[in-house]
Amino acid sequence: MVWYLPHQPVLNANKPGKVRGVFDCTAKHQGTSLNDQLPQGPDLTNNLVGVLTCFRQEPVALMADIESMFRQVRVSPNDCDALQFLWWPNNDLNSKPKEYQMVVHLFGTTSSPSCANFGLRRTTEDNCQEFSKEAIDSVQDNFYVDDCLKLVPSETEAVGLVNELRTLLSKRGFCLTKWISNSRKVINSIPLLGRAGSVKDLLLDQLPIERALGVRWDVESNTFGFKISVKDRPATRRGILSVVSSVYDP
Repeated sequence: MVWYLPHQPVLNANKPGKVRGVFDCTAKHQGTSLNDQLPQGPDLTNNLVGVLTCFRQEPVALMADIESMFRQVRVSPNDCDALQFLWWPNNDLNSKPKEYQMVVHLFGTTSSPSCANFGLRRTTEDNCQEFSKEAIDSVQDNFYVDDCLKLVPSETEAVGLVNELRTLLSKRGFCLTKWISNSRKVINSIPLLGRAGSVKDLLLDQLPIERALGVRWDVESNTFGFKISVKDRPATRRGILSVVSSVYDP
């Protein structure tokens, strides 16, 4: 099957200067879309509440994410014809478009989360003899898709675990980046390019507030919070429910 995917640039006000190319896998042609034809696959994603709960168990906190996780997992060559798209060289829409195809999984396809999570778990299975049980278990239990949230008892253990996780996942092309911790010693052990932008300069009087799976994480105090923007709603059951539901509740 040959399928052409429409695509467009998407801008995020919170990430100025960054343009994300997004493919529309729900676009329909003759009554069907690519996602309609793809099986979802088994749900290999860890429970969100479980990951957040585990992130409350020890004093030293670590958080990172996998850079472009889905795009590190290849698609079978036999299936790449379903991921074709058109591109106009030099943005000249009057010229004849060129045909390209993706060879990796896309953000937005029904099957991508399951395939990417399988690739992540397979990485631990293939390399379990080379790394500690703590590192293997961290990948299995403390990731929510591409986000890693982990707590450990001491700074020394945290530094060692960071190095293990980075080495382990790099075995299969997964790059753990945007590292942040409530320990300055741990942050200082991580190369500048691997740190979150907010902690590249360690001469901070106070560590920043970050987002952790939808909630606000005060890194300095290692506490969770919410930023609430209360909209004007009538004091009715429906209005009150609307306000309450506007606060993210995992």
